[in-house]
Amino acid sequence: MDSSGILSRTWSICPVCMKRLPAERVQKGNEIFLQKTCEEHGPFSTIIWRGHYDFNEWIRSADEGESGLTACPDACGLCSDHLQKTCCILLNITSRCDLDCRFCFASSGIETTDPSLDEIRKTIFSLVEKDKTLLQLSGGEPTMRDDLPAIISAAKEAGAKYVQLNTNGIRLGKDKNYVKELAAAGLSFVFMQFDGTDDEIYTKLRGKALLSVKTQAIENCAAVNIGVTLAPTLVREVNMHDIGGILRFALAHAPAVRGIHFQPVTFTGRAPAIPSLKDRITLDELVSEICLQSNGLIKADDLLPSACDHPLCGFHGDFIASGDRLVPLLKRGETRKQSCCSNPSKSDATENQCCSVSAAEKNREFIARRWLRSEVAETTGDAAGEDLHDMEIFLDLVKSHGFTLTSMAFQDAGNMDFSRLRHCSFHVFEDGKFIPFCSYYLKGWKQ
Repeated sequence: MDSSGILSRTWSICPVCMKRLPAERVQKGNEIFLQKTCEEHGPFSTIIWRGHYDFNEWIRSADEGESGLTACPDACGLCSDHLQKTCCILLNITSRCDLDCRFCFASSGIETTDPSLDEIRKTIFSLVEKDKTLLQLSGGEPTMRDDLPAIISAAKEAGAKYVQLNTNGIRLGKDKNYVKELAAAGLSFVFMQFDGTDDEIYTKLRGKALLSVKTQAIENCAAVNIGVTLAPTLVREVNMHDIGGILRFALAHAPAVRGIHFQPVTFTGRAPAIPSLKDRITLDELVSEICLQSNGLIKADDLLPSACDHPLCGFHGDFIASGDRLVPLLKRGETRKQSCCSNPSKSDATENQCCSVSAAEKNREFIARRWLRSEVAETTGDAAGEDLHDMEIFLDLVKSHGFTLTSMAFQDAGNMDFSRLRHCSFHVFEDGKFIPFCSYYLKGWKQ
């Protein structure tokens, strides 16, 4: 890459007044910045790439022909210019929460009123596409509702193929009978907030020691064959150093733990301050830290740019968890054909026939296959002692001991890039509309 200059043009917003602005991705040395200027509030520059890997190779041609975007985000839900279908639908069923976290998209609290079960049922039946929908129940903290099993049952009755629970895990760790009720209702898998392996981390981010109750939540879910994916919010100076610890914890609890979904901190909702450049954790920096802290267990080529959303939105890695090691099932250089769906408008997608099924649908099935606990898990035993060269054993282990490393780098008012928003497949459902996650939670900053 050239050492300086404009790489591409896009659109963004002023992080103060939220006015739509033209923006540029600008290279300075090895680093890439998103730059924009508001006539009223001045220039803004946000780092989006720190130069650990080649930027152009990572994003490929995902932004071709997008310099003229002007509709986002005022037209959200999904407008005719939106390039991606829905992979996962998020439905907020409460604004209540039993924590008061330092960082929170939803700024959740205790004194709120929940929608009724009947209202939620009507919403679910209006949004579910039979035998296809992946529905994520969120909030707030969904387990604050005693009728959560009935909500899950309603989703399955409506025809949702998968029902995912987004939770802090506290009630799951304290109430085994509640977990059994969720399983009986048809819960597919759990997406659990898990910020580290030290209670000092939880005290800083969540206000109390939580490691033991989260560990018990994993055990309670495992007892009813519900897979858990750990979801760390990564904050510099708080838990970036514990990425390797989280990885080792997850492997020690596999196959009950199905993977890790890293979320670099996003400065929206309830966030303590306007971020400095140092506060930002870029996607390439996260990949580098995972490789470094895994002590060679993970290689950079094991983690692929998102093939469903924009490549700057995240990555995915697919493995078999075999004892204290991970066996990669995908390599970046070997999967170019599979990755073409990051830009559905590209001609080579048609030529390769990889987009005959939408990228969102393929991604949904990828997630489900890996995050679900397979019945095979009850009979396969310890993957570390198995012969991975035996094809029958290998295929069983892919089901029973599959393990994913994924990430979602959510956007805020500082780094909002409409090229990325246009590729979003993770949608919040509200008032009859499917709204890209990052535009739904978008809020301006106070100077």
